[in-house]
Amino acid sequence: MSRIEEAKEGRILAEFEAVASDESRELDYIRDKVAQGEIVILRNNQRDIKPLAVGTGLRTKVNANIGTSPDLADINTELEKLEMALKAKTDTIMDLSIGSDISETRKVILERSPVPVGTVPIYQAAVEAADKYGTITKMTKNGLFSTIEKHLEDGVDFITVHCGVTQEIINTLKKHPRVMPCVSRGGSFLLTWMMYNHKENPLYENYDELLQMAKKYEATLSLGDGMRPGAIADATDASQIRELFTISELAKRALEEGVQVMIEGPGHIPIDQIRMNVELAKRACNNAPFYILGPLVTDVSPGYDHIGIAIGGALAAAWGADFLCYVTAAEHVKLPDPDEVYEGVIATRIAAHAGDIAKGVPGASQWDLEMSKAREERNWGRQIELAMDPSLVKNMRAESLPALGDTCTMCGEFCALKMVADELPKRE
Repeated sequence: MSRIEEAKEGRILAEFEAVASDESRELDYIRDKVAQGEIVILRNNQRDIKPLAVGTGLRTKVNANIGTSPDLADINTELEKLEMALKAKTDTIMDLSIGSDISETRKVILERSPVPVGTVPIYQAAVEAADKYGTITKMTKNGLFSTIEKHLEDGVDFITVHCGVTQEIINTLKKHPRVMPCVSRGGSFLLTWMMYNHKENPLYENYDELLQMAKKYEATLSLGDGMRPGAIADATDASQIRELFTISELAKRALEEGVQVMIEGPGHIPIDQIRMNVELAKRACNNAPFYILGPLVTDVSPGYDHIGIAIGGALAAAWGADFLCYVTAAEHVKLPDPDEVYEGVIATRIAAHAGDIAKGVPGASQWDLEMSKAREERNWGRQIELAMDPSLVKNMRAESLPALGDTCTMCGEFCALKMVADELPKRE
């Protein structure tokens, strides 16, 4: 029986106990939300890692993308990125490799990662078809599904599958043109294949087979948003919403079959549409975990897109998004380097935590209260310990030591906290 089926029977699994402890939630809460499809546990039954839960009422999780490209395919660089992402305390890793030996890269990352790992199997299926036949349009259904099974057999904990990119979507795109028709790599692979071959998306057409495959390995399907907007001018348009409603039906079928799913959300969304997008996705998909790719709130911030996503991600998390995919400063410009990966994780963790405070996740605001107390006490060791990025704060402090040891060089002897420290009562 799958986790969902066990939960529906009222059973308590060891995974539920581990998650309840980590999230400061009752066991019954975890079990019931798993049964309802509102919480998923990311752990392939082929891997011996600590289970991670994503969903309603839990801490907002952060994902970091790494992986090779045709231009830059150095496994050692990718392992350095993995190390930096883990140092920055990412919750999950996605290997999006499309260059060099994709299978070997994936296996090494799985071996080295103590956190859940996700992939997008169609990347490998399409790249290998192009290598073999000279074009991705020669990719076969059997080739795609055998690649998916290989990823799951290797131990991948969650996979993105663009099941909602259908022939109906192609018609919608033609009727309602976009500034940027498709910015999803997986979505574009499928659209190209479907338009050339005049066939339906094999992931949609053979969805039941996909469900059984995922169930076999207790892997989570991340129902990808191949039609996510890549320009704010395209946000919340007909193609995006059409795909969402198709995904909502697929999510319902997965729950009935005992398969865990997450719903992937849009990319470029103006601030005033974020709440609507999150609430629409949660309502349409019966509160399934919402994995949002950003959102970026402007198109004009290349080089600083990690800031754009921190703004959008904080708002999305506050309104109910459960899982944020990071964006680095290199987004839209180049493949990120290890330092950019680290900075991207930190920026997205800040966004996730800000959202958790807003939605009352257990323990979220307590972290901030402890930092405030340490500041009032001018306890620099404790402030560094509590910081989102302790090493950065420690180094900054060391580079600019004040004349008075318990203040900083912003105010020195005129430190506001120091001047009134002994005159007013303190909150316990």
